[in-house]
Amino acid sequence: MATVYERYNLHTTPEKLFIEACDEGADAVLAIDRLSNEMTFTVKKEVPPSAVTRPVCGVMGTIRLVAGMYLIVITKKRNVGSLLGHAVWKMVEFEVIAYKKTLLHLTEAQSQENKTLLSMVSSVLATDGFYFCTDYDLTHTLQRLANTSPDFQEMSLLERADQRFVWNGNLLRELAAQPELHKFALPVVHGFVVMKPCRINGKIFEWVLISRRSCFRAGVRYYIRGIDSEGHAANCVETEQIVLYEGAQASFVQTRGSMPFFWSQRPNLKYKPKPLISKTANHMDGFKRHFDSQFLIYGKQTILNQVNQKGSEKPLEQAFAKMVSGADKEMIHYIAFDFHKECSRMRWHRLQLLVDAVAEKQEEYGYFMVNAEGKTLAQQTGTFRSNCMDCLDRTNVIQSLLARCSLQSQLQRLGVLNVGQKVEEQAQFERIYKNAWADNADACAVQYAGTGALKTDFTRTGKRTQMGLLMDGVNSMVRYYKNNLSDGFRQDSIDLFLGNFAVDESGGPTPLRVQKDWKFLTLPIIMLVAFSMCIASLLLAGDTWSDTLAYAAIWGGAGLLTAAVIMFYGTDFVDAPKLVHKEKMD
Repeated sequence: MATVYERYNLHTTPEKLFIEACDEGADAVLAIDRLSNEMTFTVKKEVPPSAVTRPVCGVMGTIRLVAGMYLIVITKKRNVGSLLGHAVWKMVEFEVIAYKKTLLHLTEAQSQENKTLLSMVSSVLATDGFYFCTDYDLTHTLQRLANTSPDFQEMSLLERADQRFVWNGNLLRELAAQPELHKFALPVVHGFVVMKPCRINGKIFEWVLISRRSCFRAGVRYYIRGIDSEGHAANCVETEQIVLYEGAQASFVQTRGSMPFFWSQRPNLKYKPKPLISKTANHMDGFKRHFDSQFLIYGKQTILNQVNQKGSEKPLEQAFAKMVSGADKEMIHYIAFDFHKECSRMRWHRLQLLVDAVAEKQEEYGYFMVNAEGKTLAQQTGTFRSNCMDCLDRTNVIQSLLARCSLQSQLQRLGVLNVGQKVEEQAQFERIYKNAWADNADACAVQYAGTGALKTDFTRTGKRTQMGLLMDGVNSMVRYYKNNLSDGFRQDSIDLFLGNFAVDESGGPTPLRVQKDWKFLTLPIIMLVAFSMCIASLLLAGDTWSDTLAYAAIWGGAGLLTAAVIMFYGTDFVDAPKLVHKEKMD
């Protein structure tokens, strides 16, 4: 069985870093030369007694910044449960360790760049939702693992992992190049994992929800939309619901991802930027590449497109529908469901219309199941691919409803539910189920949009509430701020972490040195001064009200005029990514 080491000691000397495997019977040590950057396999007796020693939980990998190479290690982990007897861990704390002992070899500008890049790496690592397992492959579904060859079973965890979901794949490149070091290479997934022991009718079973976020075309809400030239969709997440009962296993898989053609929606200070469909890209080529991959991995596809069928979202729905009309009808089924229209005025019961519309397809696709003897009883032959604009809030609501339908069938077949019983009637389990799916929504939303999800009050309680609407408003405003004023940094951080941008080994300047246009600093200051003077004119009244109003009108007009200019040049004022060229992101 493929494994990586579980426990480590990090030994530090001025010349080398030694990572010692502390598992029972292990004598392996990964040695890193801090001057030449060379990685070698050695044994414990080669570690100098003078080395400073401390325990670590795992090796995330290495990355080059302006100052040179850095080692990233997990320093604290938390157990989230056990999957088929294998402990699953969540990264809690980390450390980024420089090979070089000082930064004296850098200029002041280089030192500042290195500090910024280091904060980018740390910001990605600080994003909640990194999970790993030392003796089980978290990147694959139960069905994929069950359909593997003996040769696959003998491969290391890094070699056999689904590269879509190995978020530290770029960091592990040096370890990957040396097979003797593979037991130090820990694949880490990003997303959400929850494992809950549950009881229905006195029967105890394990309920698991795993969301795996793809590292291909990864990024933040407005800067990464649509697909790339390889057909990889933005915000692509595979979500697997697992039931384990008395040795039997059942699994139901769904996916989400941005509409698979070339479109963008760049922030420009407006609350909802207008989405733009590329006029030059070969949409059908990208569309075909995307779905050829989906067919190969998941089988047949039912697309659940939940965008608005009016306003700025309408052209996107029409473009998607048109492309599907030219695709293989046997493999793709398309349903457009205007979520906001159907559920307006709190009519959330109308979601059942969509559930009923896909009931036949859900029965056809089925789910994966094996009995306690390991015999395969059922295979999932297709998946539901859900999307809205962000593939977050609306998408998660629908996925939770479809997952419940599958769970109903699975629990009946396993003998947990009695004939005539419904999952939603099991109050204790239903609380666990709804809260877990709402937590999944929040995790996916934070990773892509920067805030918790909207509409989670419905997922948690089964109904919309006034407090839920208020919280949605708060989250929407926070999203507006982050999407316009901090997401460029977040996008750069992800691109650096995933290797979409690589620091030049020669030490040349990075794109971070590009300065903002004068308007970026001058106009906001003028606007703030003008509005401040307008308020001061009203508070500190002049000799007559006419004078007061005249001063207030002049300063208020200046503020409004400046604000109008800022909005006109909106794209110059947002926090845009600097590390990856625009054409690579479109």
